Amino acid sequence: MASTAIPTDPALLDLQADTAVPAPKEGGGYSAENITVLEGLAAVRLRPAMYIGSTGEQGLHHLVYEVVDNSVDEALGGHATRIDVTIHVDNSITVTDDGRGIPVDDKVINGEKMPAVQVVLTMLHAGGKFDASNYKVSGGLHGVGVSCVNALSEEFDVEIWRDGHAWEQDYSKGAPISTLRKMGPSKRKGTKVHFLPDKSIFTVHEFSYDTLAQRLRELAFLNKGLEIHLTDERTTDAKTGESKHQEFKYIGGIAEFIKHLNKGKQTLHDKPIYMEAERDNVAMEIALQYNDAYSETVFTFANNINTIDGGTHLSGFKTALTRTINAAGQSLGLFKDVKENLSGDDVREGLVVVISVKLSQPQFEGQTKGKLNSDIAGTVQAFVNERLGAFLDGNPQVAKKIINKAIDAARAREAARKARDLTRRKGALDGGGLPGKLADCSERQPDRCELYLVEGESAGGTAKQGRDRRFQAILPLKGKILNVEKARYDKMLGHEEIRAMITALGCGIGKDDFDASKLRYGKLILMTDADVDGSHIRTLLLTFFFRHMTELIKRGHVYIAQPPLFRIKKGKFEQYIKDERQFVDVMVKRASDGMILTYGPNKTQLQGAELTTFMGQLNDYLGFFEKVGKRLRNDDVTLAFATLFSHEGKDPAHRADFQSPEQLTKMQAKLEALRKEYQFRAVGEPELDEEHQTWSVSFTDAQGAVRKIDWALANAAESRQLLGKQAQIREQLQGPFTISYAPKTAAAVTQEALDEAEEIAAENGAAEGVAVDAAPGTSAEAKPAKRSNKINQDPVEKKTPREVFEYVIEQGRKEYQVQRYKGLGEMTAPQLWETTMDPERRTLMQVKLEDIAACEEIFTTLMGEDVESRRRFIEENALDVKNLDI
Repeated sequence: MASTAIPTDPALLDLQADTAVPAPKEGGGYSAENITVLEGLAAVRLRPAMYIGSTGEQGLHHLVYEVVDNSVDEALGGHATRIDVTIHVDNSITVTDDGRGIPVDDKVINGEKMPAVQVVLTMLHAGGKFDASNYKVSGGLHGVGVSCVNALSEEFDVEIWRDGHAWEQDYSKGAPISTLRKMGPSKRKGTKVHFLPDKSIFTVHEFSYDTLAQRLRELAFLNKGLEIHLTDERTTDAKTGESKHQEFKYIGGIAEFIKHLNKGKQTLHDKPIYMEAERDNVAMEIALQYNDAYSETVFTFANNINTIDGGTHLSGFKTALTRTINAAGQSLGLFKDVKENLSGDDVREGLVVVISVKLSQPQFEGQTKGKLNSDIAGTVQAFVNERLGAFLDGNPQVAKKIINKAIDAARAREAARKARDLTRRKGALDGGGLPGKLADCSERQPDRCELYLVEGESAGGTAKQGRDRRFQAILPLKGKILNVEKARYDKMLGHEEIRAMITALGCGIGKDDFDASKLRYGKLILMTDADVDGSHIRTLLLTFFFRHMTELIKRGHVYIAQPPLFRIKKGKFEQYIKDERQFVDVMVKRASDGMILTYGPNKTQLQGAELTTFMGQLNDYLGFFEKVGKRLRNDDVTLAFATLFSHEGKDPAHRADFQSPEQLTKMQAKLEALRKEYQFRAVGEPELDEEHQTWSVSFTDAQGAVRKIDWALANAAESRQLLGKQAQIREQLQGPFTISYAPKTAAAVTQEALDEAEEIAAENGAAEGVAVDAAPGTSAEAKPAKRSNKINQDPVEKKTPREVFEYVIEQGRKEYQVQRYKGLGEMTAPQLWETTMDPERRTLMQVKLEDIAACEEIFTTLMGEDVESRRRFIEENALDVKNLDI
């Protein structure tokens, strides 16, 4: 995603008051006054993309990598064994390690004493990695990583355990908002960093669990024995109610990484080929294994950094691999029927390899370190020539399997070349061109064009009628395309539907022919039914793009159409609803028409727009309540906690409430009052946490689990959201609640009767243009409106806010036919355009490649040859399936 310039904001001015950009001089003069010097972290906030790559999704996740890499560097030095990464519900991040802890002693900077931790967090090019005595090998080299994270975060809090004490300091947008505080005694060692990215800078605000999981899994593979935990508090397990969690720890290092990548695949040799050595001050680890698939999987790392664009270590490996396998083939006499040596592509078919090098002072391209430039190609090449050559000489049976597979690949390459010629567009004189069933668009600027890959000829015909032919092209796909996970290259290119797709796209296929710049459409949209067959076809298409046109996914060209999930209808009125959340909003708005909610001891009333707004707030409140309730496991305790600790203002939870025992004593009294009803086993006295100098109270529930109410709970993201909403609607949450309806005026009743007359006329097939009152039995006096029955409806009493919310949703559904869509065939051409194809109203889901290792595993499991792993996957996930169409 392209980076965006961030305008100077008040926080930046607070950070460096003298860095404000001067106003342009009249006449466009250019003098010394126009030269701006950005000091400290002001440059980072003004041009963040220079430091973290972008202000989009890539840059957002790079913040986490910078903090985690510091913890990993501690592990590389032998000082840390565990790292914990937590995604909170407000999309803030906490990273904790058990290393030495950032230094807290004072350092003199420009004659001013400053804690070392503040120097590290507020000054560019400050760190402990310039001196090789502390970190022989590290990923961070320039001293700008964690200070950039601080500069680009709304909230940045650090807690350090070292020298027998805990230390804390808070920052905002790069500037300290508190001094370094020495807390109570602690036996722990390590650092905890919590940060919330600045929403005014980043265009994307939600962290991807899969993206972080990929990086953390890689780090665990690359550092034998390092234990990394990833927790996502935004998602809970349906069975256990616990937050989504994964632990990464691999004693076998990158050899286990290879086994993980080849999970579910048929390998040519049982054990990965593993090589390790240190030469010329470069530590090298390489593991590789061949499988019977037709694609290659390569991961390269330098100092634990994923060099996604390769570099000198990869080029050295490729050269050595090709040379060594050709030499082994010659010595074994396997090239009798081969006209020429095997190419690099031939010897890498079915190869899975992980290359990891560690060196001091590496040279990368840019701060994001995507490519290694250090001159180590010769070192890696000599190392691979020696070790791989020795392995092949000592294991001739394995060597023969690998070389014969490469020979088969060379033969298939020639067959594929001939088949690929059929997919190329022919010239005008050849009388050929695009596939006959492609309904192309008239626009010739690729960025403005869209290609819909539509399931079935019938839906394709509907899409052709409903499209905007200026920029939307339609390619109907007959049946299910070939599963390319199981098919060789030449067989794939012989499949009619796949050949039609390749020809229509125009960018070619294969390493020699593929050119993303020749793509004829800026958006490739997969449009299938929302049933089992549609999901299968969509998966087959995604398998094709993932295996053979990965670059299109990486560049963001592939999308999935999102037809509406619901249609609600009442007479002539109908509305399309995209998801469950919008469905709730619509039902609330419909039900609250004419409704009056009376609440509290003063019988205060809400109706109209105020009631609709409150119901939306109540929906959010109940969601936050449920999340906090999963920690306390008792609704009454959760309510008491929310009532007692909520405050008005930006910070709904106050640390001061936990720095003395008064509020905790009140909480203890509420727990005692609930003790008999819920049979709590024990309610404890308020306790002082010496390390953090805060008080807490706990209770033991009927199941024996200890639940603690303390500052950590109150300061958690979900608690802050609950307490903030509690403070906002505190008065409206007081019962008792009564729901009634306002009497309708005569005009309203008449209008409703006329509306119903239109509905009856429409249902009876009345011709367009016939006067409504001409239809018999439709006058206001003869047939009252259906909705008017609410006039005489008795008031309804409800005890809790949740009961109120559920009743309103039930009332909203009463008068409407609710249809949940499963297939495109259920829509007409105008409906398909209106809901799914109109750029002004549609919703598209972009396909992104976040966790490559996880994608490899899932495609192999679902689409590969291993039936047993697929059966296990189905058994493990069967209970989580929703809306299954059988």
